[in-house]
Amino acid sequence: MTDTGKQPFERHKKLEKNVTLLAAATFLTVAVGGIVEIAPLFWIDNTIEKVDGMRPYSPLELAGRDIYIREGCYTCHSQMIRPFRDEVERYGHYSLAAESMYDHPFQWGSKRTGPDLARVGGRYSDAWHVQHLRDPQSVVPESVMPQYGFLADTPLNVADPSANLAALRNIGVPYTKDDVAKAPADLAAQADPEADPGDLAARYPKAQIRDFDGDPARVTEMDALVAYLQMLGTLVDVNSAAAQEELATEKGR
Repeated sequence: MTDTGKQPFERHKKLEKNVTLLAAATFLTVAVGGIVEIAPLFWIDNTIEKVDGMRPYSPLELAGRDIYIREGCYTCHSQMIRPFRDEVERYGHYSLAAESMYDHPFQWGSKRTGPDLARVGGRYSDAWHVQHLRDPQSVVPESVMPQYGFLADTPLNVADPSANLAALRNIGVPYTKDDVAKAPADLAAQADPEADPGDLAARYPKAQIRDFDGDPARVTEMDALVAYLQMLGTLVDVNSAAAQEELATEKGR
């Protein structure tokens, strides 16, 4: 071996034998790699591309989501359709990152004892959801889901809807000051067909305003949970999104 060939080997051998030098070199390598990966994020507003139709949850939908989490529904149902043929044919268009951009925390899930719920909105009637929650086995005999009939007997009690929206606003969810101020009225109005919803529909496009649990005399936890389920997957026109993705692919060729 020539002297020229020995020099890199000797330098590397010296590095391996010197713990302090090796640690410093390792730190420098990791630091440079980290900066290369992280630095670009400071120059972009969001790593998620915006999709037409996405909006924050209405106060009633948000209350329903909180109940969904409280009752542990996420332990048996995922909300993420993967881009595989069997999943797309069963559940619908695969999930888009933007559809979870206002979720804190997201409900993607890692286990499916029951079906994925990412696009369950509009697939069944309100009455079906209520019956399914009251007595799951009456509509799906093989179901192992527990009964949640008590939700229909429990008045919806959200201590401070405005505070909930304000907290989410502080971490980047684009609720307006008007949304925060009107949260208590919005929560009650969305489940009461006789109430004046005001500009609820304008501030929350595609919000479904009606009695959900079959008892228009009061707003229950069942109303909130069904409102949340009926919203899932309905905000984004996935067919349009698919067309945009296909067009982008063609342009890139």
